[in-house]
Amino acid sequence: MTSQLRLSSNRLMQADLSAYLTKLAPAWLAVLGANEVKRALDSLSVMLAQRLRSEAVIYPAQPFRALESLTPQAVRVVILGQDPYHGAGQAQGLAFSVPDGVARPPSLRNILNEIELEYPDDPTQLVLKPNADQNDLSRWVRQGVLLLNTSLTVEDGQPASHAQKGWETVTDALIEAVAKDQNPKVFMLWGAHAQTKQHLLANEPQHLILTCNHPSPLSARRGANPFIGCGHFKAANGWLVQRNLQVIDWKA
Repeated sequence: MTSQLRLSSNRLMQADLSAYLTKLAPAWLAVLGANEVKRALDSLSVMLAQRLRSEAVIYPAQPFRALESLTPQAVRVVILGQDPYHGAGQAQGLAFSVPDGVARPPSLRNILNEIELEYPDDPTQLVLKPNADQNDLSRWVRQGVLLLNTSLTVEDGQPASHAQKGWETVTDALIEAVAKDQNPKVFMLWGAHAQTKQHLLANEPQHLILTCNHPSPLSARRGANPFIGCGHFKAANGWLVQRNLQVIDWKA
């Protein structure tokens, strides 16, 4: 992973993948250093270098940010996304999150509206300021929520452009490592793509798995298991309480 990648502006890829790994805990590095995963990362690094030399704009600036302040043992809730946002200034390296001050994407709007439905009596500015405040979900990460996309890079304006390029090998290994940890965790699998990862959790009965439709407007209110009204945030906290574990303040 020694290719020189083109320097880009804020929230774009800025370096070879190996440079990002220096910020990660040893437990993550052990996963990423396994032979199959390392081969996938090497291949991804070559692909990213080629795309950047071709003037592709790639997001986010910190592809492994979801891992940077957590260890597998510290994770209490996992929320899986598919790939980063593909618009300028959106992707942060955290699934579903965008910086405060950036227009709120529809899926994030539905996520925050669902929390408001589940916790209607708590003071909040989510509805009052839908496009400004509370978009940055790093406040959840600080409480042990892993916001992991299954592809960690994307090209500007091209959703899923880096799917099936090797990221799935990497993120499947990360999901499996989190699942193998014996500390109880909640896995929120929203939509068909996230639910394909259930096989990685099959032999780990210590965890709670919650499934429903994706929060996208295309599916959030449809079908037999809609996202709106799913109750996942309260269900997760209730389950954590039963195990004498700290709950997540979803409206922090």
